[in-house]
Amino acid sequence: MKQSSIILKWLIILTFIAVPLQVQAATNPDIETVRKRIISELLQPGVHENHVRELMNTLRPDGTWPEIDYVDTARTAFEHTRHLANMVQMSRAYRKKDTPLAGNKMLKKNLLTALDYWLANDFICENWWNNEIGTPSDLTTVLLLMDGELSKEQVEKTSSITGRAHINAWGARQSGDRIKIAGIQAKNALFKRDAEQFEMLMKLVGDEIRFVPENERGLQYDYSFHHRDDRVNNTLSYGLGYADTFAEWADYVAGTRYRFSEEPLKLLVDYYLDGICKMMIFGKYHDPGATNRDISRPRNNYAAGTLTLERLLRVTAYRAGELNEIVKIRRGEALPALSFGAFYWLTEHYTHQRPGYFASVRMFSPRVRNMEEPYNGEGLMNHHRGDGVNYLSTRGDEYFPITPVYDWQKIPGATILQKPALPPETEIQKPGLADFVGAATDVRYGVVGFDFISPHDPVKARKAWFFFDDEYVCLGSGITSPSHLPLVTTLNQSKLTGDVVAGQGDFETTLPRGEHVRPDVTGGWLFHDRTGYIFPEAAQVTLSMQTQTGNWFKINRQTNSPREEVGMDVFKLWIDHGSYANNAGYSYIVMPAATKDGVRKTAAAPPVKILSNTPALQAVWHSELKILQAVFYRNGEITFAGGIRLTVDSPALVMVSGEAGKIRRLTVSDATRKLGKIHLRFNRKLDVAATVDDVQAHWNVNVRESNTEIAITLPPGGYAGKSVTVEFQ
Repeated sequence: MKQSSIILKWLIILTFIAVPLQVQAATNPDIETVRKRIISELLQPGVHENHVRELMNTLRPDGTWPEIDYVDTARTAFEHTRHLANMVQMSRAYRKKDTPLAGNKMLKKNLLTALDYWLANDFICENWWNNEIGTPSDLTTVLLLMDGELSKEQVEKTSSITGRAHINAWGARQSGDRIKIAGIQAKNALFKRDAEQFEMLMKLVGDEIRFVPENERGLQYDYSFHHRDDRVNNTLSYGLGYADTFAEWADYVAGTRYRFSEEPLKLLVDYYLDGICKMMIFGKYHDPGATNRDISRPRNNYAAGTLTLERLLRVTAYRAGELNEIVKIRRGEALPALSFGAFYWLTEHYTHQRPGYFASVRMFSPRVRNMEEPYNGEGLMNHHRGDGVNYLSTRGDEYFPITPVYDWQKIPGATILQKPALPPETEIQKPGLADFVGAATDVRYGVVGFDFISPHDPVKARKAWFFFDDEYVCLGSGITSPSHLPLVTTLNQSKLTGDVVAGQGDFETTLPRGEHVRPDVTGGWLFHDRTGYIFPEAAQVTLSMQTQTGNWFKINRQTNSPREEVGMDVFKLWIDHGSYANNAGYSYIVMPAATKDGVRKTAAAPPVKILSNTPALQAVWHSELKILQAVFYRNGEITFAGGIRLTVDSPALVMVSGEAGKIRRLTVSDATRKLGKIHLRFNRKLDVAATVDDVQAHWNVNVRESNTEIAITLPPGGYAGKSVTVEFQ
């Protein structure tokens, strides 16, 4: 009896000890803070009362909506996502205070009926993403918003489904999806108030912001992003989601014990500004050259918002001025002022911006495949969108929503055989066939070289782009095709905006709608939509200004793709190389953000001189900027600036700034990624006191009375292909 009394006393003591511990665990102040922040954000979107009432009125007794197909769970269908979205909207309407439907009992009843239907059927899509990200994310939102309103059984069944989003799931492999899945799991841990699991997940999220080793998925050393082993550019798709998710959690946990350290935050800011924003038109619009299958999704506007920028500004002061500048541009409070040239050597992508325009060049090589596969029936005509594609924007809306009516064998910048039809969609993604693909940039100017061998057609070409301030030059040489089909290089295909004016010398005319062929035009020019096209050498130019028709479904087989025919007026300009092309070439100068008078004057006396356009060497000299840009496909030499002769002993991309023996700046890169050094020789004695802006590069020099020899050691490993710039004092 005495022993039983002692045991009872100890049980009472332990009970009083345990209760405070349980209360403390349930009211972890940091967990509650993060939880409230997330719920508050989930409640921010507006509630459209009429739409929610319509959802209530149309819901059938079994918990389904009549307009949704609940049978087809294919990758291209799964309309079940609409059911999930409806439940999220109803949850928000129920939980959001000061709205007509807040706490509405009938709304709750309808919502729970819809939830029970889902829980009873547990729909599984053929696309893993829905099962491990899409569905768990929406149901987690329902759990958080309806906390305290669901039965124990509903919570358990819903949690079982949301639990498919966990860091050991198949989709949580190292890539843009891992951090998203960890975020969903973290929200479920918050719902359960599981502090231990939440802390583990926050450490995992923080550790994901890092450069990955060479050839792995994730954030690359050049600030581009690869989601898959094909190394296709995913910076503005999965890479954007990666940055958004990390910034989201950095904001949620700021000021708590779970906050992230400064180093990953700085890296995230660097990636956002130097990767994401520099692949966007003025840091605001998605560059179509950096999009993949997502270009076939019906959208009218690819403008970015400011939420992620605002989050970053709340959690770190690092580069705050630059972040604020992009915020103002996206809000329309400031005009773009940035000027840069950026090359992503691990992605074969170059971008060039001035306050008035943005241009890009997309390429591929044996190191990077040409295009994303048409997953889930999207991007069905993307075969040629990596073939040296050169998009140009002065506003940001030139190419959207033109996609459904596009001529997919006349892509800006690309040299394409005009086939009766494109190959099957299973033949879109291909590896490159030539090593020489790259660019050299001193951060402001850039030269791009592409040894193009088509993986689809019997076409070869040496293509180069030379970017300055007010213009850029496009050269093609060694263009060869044994096919009887016509071969063309397209200058542009965009929305027709205003008049098109053609000029030759002092003569100019406004062209009527239709198709115009201008054979052997030399020294002529065209002006359309604030952009001039100048032809310094003979070329057969064709211009089309007509209505093109098509539909979204032909490029995107998702069941929600519109099938009705649409039409749009399109500006299309190309150079025709004819059939059986043999060592053909082209040259043209593009003047973006220009006036018609400015184009006419430049055409009469171009500041850029084409020094060479052969399969061995493509080079130009800008007489006003005093810049030489050259693409050496093999060893060779070039003379510029009134007698300076530059000799290079290997393939190389080279920029030289200066004249008369006074070289100010030298930039080189290895487009083959095979060289350890590049050797250059000038037939001048140069002042060689210089510094190198890249700690991984070294140089040495040998100065004689009559020449100067410079050997530059190139960056290795994951930095191979990066430019090295020597600034001469």
